[in-house]
Amino acid sequence: MDALPEQFLKKMRALLGAEYPAFYDIYSEPPQAGLRVNTLKISPEVFYRSAPFSLRPLAWAQAGFILEKGGSIPQPGKHPYHAAGLYYLQDPSAMAAVEALSPQPGEVILDLAAAPGGKSTQIASKLQNQGLLVANEVHPQRIWDLIENLERWGGRNVVITNETPQNLANHFGAFFDRVLVDAPCSGEGMFRKSAAARRDWSPALVQACAARQLSILQQASRLVKPGGFLVYTTCTFSPEENEGVIFRFLTDMALTARPVFDLVPIPGSHFSPGVPEWIDLSWQSRNRGVIPDVVSRAVRLWPHHGAPEGHFIALLQRIDDDRQVHLPSLRRRAPENDCLHLRRFFAENLMVEPKRLHLAGSYWYQAADCTPELGGLRVKHPGWWLGTAKASRFEPSHALAMGLLPAEFRRRLVFDPDSEDILRYLRGQELESGGEQGWLGVAVRFASTDLAFSLGWGKRSGARVKNDYPRGLRWV
Repeated sequence: MDALPEQFLKKMRALLGAEYPAFYDIYSEPPQAGLRVNTLKISPEVFYRSAPFSLRPLAWAQAGFILEKGGSIPQPGKHPYHAAGLYYLQDPSAMAAVEALSPQPGEVILDLAAAPGGKSTQIASKLQNQGLLVANEVHPQRIWDLIENLERWGGRNVVITNETPQNLANHFGAFFDRVLVDAPCSGEGMFRKSAAARRDWSPALVQACAARQLSILQQASRLVKPGGFLVYTTCTFSPEENEGVIFRFLTDMALTARPVFDLVPIPGSHFSPGVPEWIDLSWQSRNRGVIPDVVSRAVRLWPHHGAPEGHFIALLQRIDDDRQVHLPSLRRRAPENDCLHLRRFFAENLMVEPKRLHLAGSYWYQAADCTPELGGLRVKHPGWWLGTAKASRFEPSHALAMGLLPAEFRRRLVFDPDSEDILRYLRGQELESGGEQGWLGVAVRFASTDLAFSLGWGKRSGARVKNDYPRGLRWV
């Protein structure tokens, strides 16, 4: 590993004191990888019993595991189970933020800075296709990683937007039960894994990130319902971006009438408390009634305390009762007589019926019950993308296949994970299979169980199955 920035080491030595040698020694060890099971599709217990990897359960994430070295499959990201969306490869420490947010089925949740999708997929699992997740990413390129990961995950109640926090706050107002702010940060907690993070770090970057984070947090607070929750999290160690941002946010709130937030303790013996002494004293002297000790309710995950990498998490609850909150109207549905080709496709090929249909351009979507009006926002997907309206037919999307269980297809092909047919399919090659003609689901069997999980579409013509696996996802 390249050398750590000298100014970073000097700063951490001053902050940690006697703990600094243990912290520094961590960087001579290789980073740990994590895996989180998709509970929309399979239970963590079933996956753990039959997984082709060596796994160790995480204390702070029910569906999370550490990937042990020396597993039988060296590349979990190139396994058919990954292509089927059975798990997400994620830093183990990063899984703690959504656990603190604690989304409940039926709630309306916003992931404000969602790419590449680790925390959004975790929220989607928590919701169990009940309620609504709005996954937002302001960066126009990073949003495509978010779309790909959420598509593979198979959530049916997700809206994906490409907006600024201010535009979302202006549009929605206090609409969400819970909001997650995974703030862009200086990335010190990723130094073991990212040469770019080590190269780009500087004290000036830390200060710039802190200013940006405070602005994002202030806009995010406008999106939380009275009584709702807001989680602020970073993957950095700098107090300026952690305790400092939270303290300044609470101080600013104290100077205004509404909204008002309280910092809520996060239980867990695996966490360390926030450190009030690290808050900038010059800012402390200007605060208006907020006691710095309150930031000890936030938590940190330290690599030298047992967490794989660094993370900071603060859980805030909106405690004022603003009865004048304006909520956006629910989105209008598409006329039923526009859906003939789509409904025919479902009747001929699937065991389920589409609901709450919306047509955006030539794309058909199924929207969650509580989807609000989205006009005026940059929206990539206003719901579960079902497919595309062609001149005289409906063409199904990969997202539709990934959100279905194999039993919901009228025709399907199921293969073992180590079969040559699975590899051929994932490479985009045709398959040989006689039988009833038409669209079918291609699925992978899980270990020696009766469970199977969708990989995508095929279309049988004669004794051949044409491959409809997306070109951009095909294995090489």
